[in-house]
Amino acid sequence: MVDASRDEAQLAVRLYNDPAETRSFEGFVVHMHLAWLYLLHGEMTRAGVDFRYWRSQGRVRRVERIDGEPKRWDLATCVRHRWPDEKDPVRANLGFFIGLRNKIEHRYARQQDALTAAVGGQSQALLVNYDEELTREFGVETSMATRLRFPIFIGSFTDEGERTLRRLRSRLPAALRTFIADYDAGLDETTAHDPRYDFRLRILQELAPKDPDALAVQFTRYDDLSEEQRVAVESMGKKGYVVVREQKRPVIGHGLLKPTDAAREVQEQIPFRFNTALFAKSWKELGVRPLTGDVHPEKTDERYCLFDERHRDYGYTRAYVAKLIRECATETGFRALLGTAPKDKVTGDWVGTPPLSATPPWKRPVPASEELLEDASA
Repeated sequence: MVDASRDEAQLAVRLYNDPAETRSFEGFVVHMHLAWLYLLHGEMTRAGVDFRYWRSQGRVRRVERIDGEPKRWDLATCVRHRWPDEKDPVRANLGFFIGLRNKIEHRYARQQDALTAAVGGQSQALLVNYDEELTREFGVETSMATRLRFPIFIGSFTDEGERTLRRLRSRLPAALRTFIADYDAGLDETTAHDPRYDFRLRILQELAPKDPDALAVQFTRYDDLSEEQRVAVESMGKKGYVVVREQKRPVIGHGLLKPTDAAREVQEQIPFRFNTALFAKSWKELGVRPLTGDVHPEKTDERYCLFDERHRDYGYTRAYVAKLIRECATETGFRALLGTAPKDKVTGDWVGTPPLSATPPWKRPVPASEELLEDASA
């Protein structure tokens, strides 16, 4: 499923960058839709999630089938399962393209260039989000970075190119302009300005001497700029899109979390209490890292945890925190992973049936064998 997903994403980008393809943008949307669908199906298959549609016939539940094959969740259903928070910018971005696909499929062939200009930021975010999800769940070796390169283009590099793109955007049919405006208006302000929903860039020509170790396209995050630099960037006005490259920093353990910090982030995102003891139980259950004292402490699941040889301790990735949040967000998932009932974060009360160890002896159910002995003595 992952291989098929990557093939679809690669085809989507090839179509998007092909100036001779008359339906290039439609092809990009359709094939990225499939890439995301196969990726999320792959994640759920690995996690043991039943993503088939079921229907009830009286008291009997049956799997829905199409031509004899089980009908499986569509992308919209998969997205709701993967990102329960409606304000999540990745979910918002995918929701935008699901709605846009329904609008443009087999229509608006003459407006492909205008669409590309109008939603270029969302398109870039769709691809970046895909690669981040792919590598987070299936390892850095699956990244599309080595398959896809920044295309050579003119676009908004020239004044005439910019004017042409602006004219194209103004020619969008009213139905598409309304859809884009209504969708954006319905978003939370934080989500609408998040680069995971709309990835906007600003390109500056570099005049410094060439660095043999540098790439042709450099990426600098807005958050990495000083306040003075941010003011300068914002004062440049709205002109074109930007491409940037993550800066290399000599930081050891960058992005890794200590158990206390990781546990706190999990508790903030779920309705239950979650402490370091439960965090330790989670990595033991999932086999994320070896037990303390193991002769090979470095044998971790690198997606979720890394061993620090210098300090002889472990750092946990944000992918692992996200995994715990997903699996512990419901009572069923919490019990399945940790083998115990959760406690309400606010009241501290047990949710559902409390564990036996939390029930006083005189309130515990009497085993059937003891009931029989009591009946016999009576």
